[in-house]
Amino acid sequence: MKREYKKLPHIDRVGDYQFVTIRTQDSLDSYLQKIESFDISSAKKQMAIDGYLDNFAKGRYFEGEVLVYFRSFLLSLDKKLFELVAFSIMPNHLHILFCQKEELSKTMKIVKGGSASGINKILNKNGKFWASGYYDKAIRDEKHFEVVYNYIRNNPLKAGLKDMDRRFWHVYGV
Repeated sequence: MKREYKKLPHIDRVGDYQFVTIRTQDSLDSYLQKIESFDISSAKKQMAIDGYLDNFAKGRYFEGEVLVYFRSFLLSLDKKLFELVAFSIMPNHLHILFCQKEELSKTMKIVKGGSASGINKILNKNGKFWASGYYDKAIRDEKHFEVVYNYIRNNPLKAGLKDMDRRFWHVYGV
């Protein structure tokens, strides 16, 4: 029996916590597009995509000056656009946990649009930097918050990245 998944509406309320993942445009390939077409839950799709991206060479721009710029850019939006809890800047994607202060679509437009031109300038590149869309999941409860936070914290370690102190940021400062 084939299981059917309905597309559920995004939960988008100011004051809610959100977990969002965005990817670079150049990290997309036919395998990722194939995963997107699988008839599985969006959470399972996202886990498969993240696992693939952690070891994928295309679209890996978040190193050196670009990593420093983007980290600084995200921190400059804290308390203005959202209240940051944690983020991990992976080589070709971002995981971020924050409390909304604006509509989610407006927040993502500012994050993606505002950073793309600066990143393209550093890379001496033109065109679309970020992939269309984003994966978002509203935080349901304290346990879900903890699971997401730990996922974001551990993602650079799981991917074997040596510069976790530059990639992972969290409000707790410990």
